[in-house]
Amino acid sequence: MYEPSHFKVEDRAQLLGVIRAHPLATLVTAGEGGLQANPVPFVLHAEEGEQGVLRAHLARPNRQWQAIAAGAEVLVIFSGVERYITPDWYASKAEHGKVVPTWNYVTVQARGPARAIDDPAWLHAQIEALTRQQEEPRARPWAVSDAPERFIAAQARGIVGIEIEIASLLGKFKLSQNRQEADKRGVFNGLSADPDSDSQAMAGLVDMFGMRNPS
Repeated sequence: MYEPSHFKVEDRAQLLGVIRAHPLATLVTAGEGGLQANPVPFVLHAEEGEQGVLRAHLARPNRQWQAIAAGAEVLVIFSGVERYITPDWYASKAEHGKVVPTWNYVTVQARGPARAIDDPAWLHAQIEALTRQQEEPRARPWAVSDAPERFIAAQARGIVGIEIEIASLLGKFKLSQNRQEADKRGVFNGLSADPDSDSQAMAGLVDMFGMRNPS
């Protein structure tokens, strides 16, 4: 991944925070059958391995698990908040007009050795972990045990587990850090004026990473 120094993030806690907040990632494999990519929800087990372990599952008809079993190289791309940035927000537009549109975004890439797992006990544990991760914030969380046991067992026969031991984490937080202070303030104000939740979240990130780390 292209990582200019002002956008590069190496703080492990921040990178893992993005993974936890945005668990639906793009799983990319490169094997004998060529490139394959699928959106897959992951569960992070940060305490396992040297840098953490990612677990997920794929539908059995999805041939990507077979590529992993055959040793395909794996890349997992987690995408955080993103927002279009209009040059109209830049103070420098009025000064010289030499400005162009851009995009602010947060992304984390994980790589590491992966294996396919076809074990009922492992799959049941993974399904429960993913369900807890997504349901716990709800007022009335659904649990795997709420469904008939035989039904869950039948559903589990239709999936294959994926486990990736994280060997490297790359983070890129493009949040207007490379702009002059007046431009950063303009981006912050423009985003803050938009009631959309993603715009509000991006405004907070620009404030945290951009305006507090002047170029």
